[in-house]
Amino acid sequence: MRWVAPIVVGVTAAFAGASAFAGWDYNRFAAKARGRRSTAFDLGGTEPTPIDHRVAELTRESRGRSGLLLLASNLDAFAARALSARSAGRSLDLMYYIWHGDLTGRLLAAEALAAADRGVRVRFLLDDLGVSGDDRVMLALDSHPNIELRLFNPTRARANPVRRAAEMLLRAWSVNRRMHNKAWIVDGRLAIVGGRNVGDEYYDASESSNFRDLDLLCLGPAVTESEKVFDTYWNSGVALPIGKLAKGIVRPRLKRVRAQLQRVAGSREAKPYLDRLKSHMALEGLLDHAAVHWCDKVEIVSDCPEKAAGRDDGNRVMDYLLPVMEAAIERLEITSPYFIPGDRGVESLTELRRRGVQVAVLTNSLAATDVAAVHGGYAPYRKPLLEAGVALFELKPDGRSPSLTLRGSSRASLHTKAFAVDGRHGFIGSLNFDPRSSSLNTEMGILFTSPVLVQRMSELFNEETDPAMSYAVALDEGGKLCWTAEKEGEKSALYESEPDAAVGRRLLATVVGWLPLESQL
Repeated sequence: MRWVAPIVVGVTAAFAGASAFAGWDYNRFAAKARGRRSTAFDLGGTEPTPIDHRVAELTRESRGRSGLLLLASNLDAFAARALSARSAGRSLDLMYYIWHGDLTGRLLAAEALAAADRGVRVRFLLDDLGVSGDDRVMLALDSHPNIELRLFNPTRARANPVRRAAEMLLRAWSVNRRMHNKAWIVDGRLAIVGGRNVGDEYYDASESSNFRDLDLLCLGPAVTESEKVFDTYWNSGVALPIGKLAKGIVRPRLKRVRAQLQRVAGSREAKPYLDRLKSHMALEGLLDHAAVHWCDKVEIVSDCPEKAAGRDDGNRVMDYLLPVMEAAIERLEITSPYFIPGDRGVESLTELRRRGVQVAVLTNSLAATDVAAVHGGYAPYRKPLLEAGVALFELKPDGRSPSLTLRGSSRASLHTKAFAVDGRHGFIGSLNFDPRSSSLNTEMGILFTSPVLVQRMSELFNEETDPAMSYAVALDEGGKLCWTAEKEGEKSALYESEPDAAVGRRLLATVVGWLPLESQL
């Protein structure tokens, strides 16, 4: 068996060499493939648009403050994007981790294309791994004179799945780092930032399961800061034009793609969803002055794009937000679909409890989560958190608000990434409280001070942690985990193992909990 060690060493060295060469070759290609630099328009030298007029009415007495409108309803969140695109007269800057080619993805793509047909400049910045479908539709959109589409941290191999898999294996260290940001910016006057991507499950249009999520619609200086973040990513060396990547792929005619997208709105598939949207489809009603909260302190916090390239080790968003949470005096409420606090997080929350701060965390149950493997990283931290006095809640898979209806689905999953401190300070964004968001993916969000808005966040938190919607996790007299919740009209039900979770999910979470994978979750 003496020959085993040399072979292992040789194979490892060969793979390391091939990986290093693949990284060098990719960086050389990316440097040549970078697109031309462009930035947000100077608003002082452009003709006023409908959005300009509407925002001017709202900001007339804002005294330089940013306005925030909470989008808790999935239908409102879709309507805000569709209506603002329909009213755009200057620019659409769209930055997303996921853009599905499903019903809502096609409807919003149709709105963006229609805006481009009116002369609006449209810039799509999409994470390469989060885009479903092939490159041909993206190439067709990119062929429009007013549309440019770039992919973040993309693979060079596009058409050949074997070559693409080989590249991802050899560049695993860098491919594993993704752009998780979400921003929808219109005319430099309105921005939507938060947790929602583009896809049916984010807008109550999925027939299997839909997310509970939050966005903030922003007006005023916060929009300018959002544009700066977009421009930084757009002009980085990590974002490459689709046309430079997909050479050799036959582009379908834009006319054909336009016709396909336009047919979606009149299809039988879309009718039930669009019928439900009718009451939401008025820009004036959406941008109601009474619903906008004007805040003296609003900050757009963002990682830099170099984090995804591995050239910046700073976890800027997490490092900025942790002191805000650790400064809590009375109460801290955390909502995160994927919650892996790590030793540092447990220590911080334990210290808050020692100081008498009430700490509550809402995350997904194993039955509700869309990524069962992450639950394996979260599970070991439940007991130390409960022993410290942290209140833990896990959303039930059927944890629905009775006021919400779905397109054929009664299942729910948590996707909100937010926290509230002392009834005054809040954060909503793309950041999960897990190692992947902290160290691997780029993130962004909005940190703000607004007692009224934070009160609304707390009301939603209380609704979602109610026994009708979530399991309360506790330790029994013997120190074992148990779950309580309302069930089928009963006052409460007690579970001694992961409630309502299938055997396969339990097995996967258990195995992941045994493996040294936490840094990748």
